[in-house]
Amino acid sequence: MQSPSSPQSGNKRYTYEWYVVVICMLAYVFSFIDRQVLALMIEPIKRDLHLTDTQFSLLHGFAFSLFYAVMGMPIAYLADRFARPRIIATGIALWSVATATCGLSQSFVHMFVSRMSVGVGEAALSPGTYSMLADCFPKEKMGRAVGVYSLGSFIGGGIAFLVGGYVIALLKHASVFTLPLFGEMRAWQLTFFIVGLPGLLVALLFTLTVRDPGRKGLAQDGTGKAKRVSMSDAMRFVASHRKTFFCHYVGFSFYAMGLYCLMSWTPAFYMRRFGLTPVETGYTLGVIMLVANTTGVFCGGWLNDWLLRRGRADAPMRAAWIGAACMLVPAIAFTQAASLGASLAWLVVAMFFASFPLPTSAAAVQSLAPNQMRAQISAMFLLVSNLIGLGLGTTLVAILTDKLFGSPLAVGHSMAIINAVAIVLAAVLLFIGCKQYRSSLEREAREARITLDAVETNEHLPAGATNTGSRRGIA
Repeated sequence: MQSPSSPQSGNKRYTYEWYVVVICMLAYVFSFIDRQVLALMIEPIKRDLHLTDTQFSLLHGFAFSLFYAVMGMPIAYLADRFARPRIIATGIALWSVATATCGLSQSFVHMFVSRMSVGVGEAALSPGTYSMLADCFPKEKMGRAVGVYSLGSFIGGGIAFLVGGYVIALLKHASVFTLPLFGEMRAWQLTFFIVGLPGLLVALLFTLTVRDPGRKGLAQDGTGKAKRVSMSDAMRFVASHRKTFFCHYVGFSFYAMGLYCLMSWTPAFYMRRFGLTPVETGYTLGVIMLVANTTGVFCGGWLNDWLLRRGRADAPMRAAWIGAACMLVPAIAFTQAASLGASLAWLVVAMFFASFPLPTSAAAVQSLAPNQMRAQISAMFLLVSNLIGLGLGTTLVAILTDKLFGSPLAVGHSMAIINAVAIVLAAVLLFIGCKQYRSSLEREAREARITLDAVETNEHLPAGATNTGSRRGIA
């Protein structure tokens, strides 16, 4: 349970802390560039590697999300114990090199392994960052801090489309290039080198300029000493608040399914339905993401903080279900619109509300969990979210397109079906989760008071005696 902020916290300028937010956001930008650029190059990659939509969806979603999810837990375990900036910088370097190696792929298997490696590297970023930000800022500023960090996902996604479109336009007159050591490479392979390798500079900057903040809100035992917790302790904590975390983990995961469905298959939809070129698609979607999604992240974080200031303890969950409810109609309507202009207008609204869960999902976890297990509990959420949202969601769209409709041109109908089901489930679970989340916060506050009373009692006991009747619960 995070400790209350001090009275002086409102007067502090947090200059260095905001620098940490910005540098973490920069790393997030590069992570999403490396993650998202694949979507724009769907047609040449499918052609050269002889892939179906389902195989491509496995590369874009499952290969990445599987190892992102699996490696998230052990990496988060390290982040709860050791210097977080060092762990994050190592992850940045790994995913940057792995992205470049995607450009060496000559088959589905080669690309699958490279995408798994990208997932392993990126698993180091968000759990460690969320944990650091909770130590840098008081609770009432967490929504904005996480919101600014989360901007990196859509700035990165937008840049991926813009850079991908630019590179495709730049290299459109040459299909094959010859590079020293690597030999002949196609334009899409060269693109992976261009977007991947600069991330190594971000890893170096992170190592040199970011220090690990002091940990606050540590779980304590009955004597007032910080408890050392294990991964099993984190799992028991989640189990003790199982209703809250079920609504949070699964609700936000279905919300993420709607978001990743949009980000993964919208390029293919516009190229197939309206005949846009990859260059036109990249520029159009890049601008939309840079405007609509980044504004949505900011507004989601602002709404979270606004609700908190008005006494809504369930602000992260409440802001999220509001966003999900508002996303439902536009996320379906943009795939059914008859004209390109109408479709893009609906897409802008859908992308805006699709961005609400990024700051709110993280703020909810950081406000509830004790410090020593924040990264691990965030990693559990990212495990569920990426397997359901990215791994399952993107693949279900492809399966419906390949198996149910039997035509690549029907990808819009597949997206509409998946979005409708996922967003309704997200809104319902997050609405129910508001009450559960308030109950969990109240319970943690009670146990924190019990622990404080036990510490004060022990301070007044004779030397060598302790009060064993009270403890900080991590049941």
